[in-house]
Amino acid sequence: MDNIIQHFRSEERPFIEQVVGWQREVEDRYAPKLTDFLDPRERFIVQAIIQQQDDISLASEGGFEGAERQRMLIYPSYYEPSVEDFAITLFSIHYATKFVTLEHPQILGALMSNGVERKRFGDIRLADDCVQFAVSKEISEFLRLQVTSVGKAKVSLEEISLAQALPQITEEWQEQMQTVSSMRLDVVLASALSISRQKAQQLITAGRVKVNHTVREDRAFELQEEDLLSVRGYGRLKVLAIEGRTRKQKIKVILGTLIA
Repeated sequence: MDNIIQHFRSEERPFIEQVVGWQREVEDRYAPKLTDFLDPRERFIVQAIIQQQDDISLASEGGFEGAERQRMLIYPSYYEPSVEDFAITLFSIHYATKFVTLEHPQILGALMSNGVERKRFGDIRLADDCVQFAVSKEISEFLRLQVTSVGKAKVSLEEISLAQALPQITEEWQEQMQTVSSMRLDVVLASALSISRQKAQQLITAGRVKVNHTVREDRAFELQEEDLLSVRGYGRLKVLAIEGRTRKQKIKVILGTLIA
């Protein structure tokens, strides 16, 4: 366990222990284990741990092509998974499109106001007047009955097939090589956005910066590969790779900037 934990953040230890528990469950029962919806960082951790086992495999599915949040299936090498194993239900939201415009935060709030944890549902996709979201099949009927409004709008949920899912939103990332003195959040942010370190610190302490979907107000927070940054007013960044050090011991890091 210790040799695994040392490669990750201390705060990620509970999740790592959970993943190791899943691994042991699959080994002991010799049967598949399905997770809740995981964000990219969590899936990265699962892959890092499970890929060390020769007799266990991994698959993932989010309901939508290229989904950001996906359920993972950890299974013995003999098993052949199918899409049904992921137990994902897609819903389309019907509402008075002529009079109301629904936005992502409103939909997220409506779902969570019913006591549903974020990990129980996946991506929310919007295209013109079409709104769809993915949810764990185990709670789909509960949500269908409970979600009758989003904001002030009256809504109804219709279950749709995976074939009816909105297409993947094409994301284009512009790569840039940066040299930084450390992987501190404020240092990397200042370099990536071409702003002063003081300005970067102000953004962080104001709660305008998320790392892997969690607000981080610690300026000294250490970034790692695969970390996704969302900066309100600036867009999204991703730590694509850490390429070692220069002769002057600066860290070479490849960052991706999401092109709007």
